[in-house]
Amino acid sequence: MPRSDATPYVPDTNSLRALRQAAQGCRGCPLHEPAIQVVFGEGPRKAALMLVGEMPGDREDRAGAVFVGPAGRELDRALEQAGISRSDAYITNAVKHFKFHERGKRRIHDTPKKSEVDACFPWLAAELRLVRPRVLVILGATAGKALLGSSFRLTASRGREIESDLAPYVTATIHPAAVLRAPDDAGREAERRAFASDLAAVAKRFS
Repeated sequence: MPRSDATPYVPDTNSLRALRQAAQGCRGCPLHEPAIQVVFGEGPRKAALMLVGEMPGDREDRAGAVFVGPAGRELDRALEQAGISRSDAYITNAVKHFKFHERGKRRIHDTPKKSEVDACFPWLAAELRLVRPRVLVILGATAGKALLGSSFRLTASRGREIESDLAPYVTATIHPAAVLRAPDDAGREAERRAFASDLAAVAKRFS
């Protein structure tokens, strides 16, 4: 069986629009089969800030847009509290197709395998090459491992500057879905405050 790899589908281009259009035809790993569509990154070509999450969820797969579901609302809230305009940031995911299993009529998120993350990485590498952000924020462990390798640990890196050639300033925080997984209202509010605080610290790096 050939190794999953999106490289043959990634065009040599300096256009984000051309990159996004080409991604719609990607068959670089098996995740394209059950998903509705590719969900590519969105934002300005020269955004100072780039945020990278794990992969699209059910709402994103249906809409074809990044971070528009419940986790997206948490991200929007935190960005607003941090004084960051979402329209100024480039937002994307390490994996461009939604991976899930069905439970009745619901599609339940499954964490992508390393092989699936690796297969999709050429798209993320191309986005980084074109956007060239001054500040790169990693949202969660899956994105961290995709960008920095299997030794990445969110607990050790959260809120700190990470030495990397990916951008002049690289840091990590939780994926906004972690807010939703908190066990109760008090836990969710605590996660929201900490998440917004992490992003407020990031805002000072490019304001």
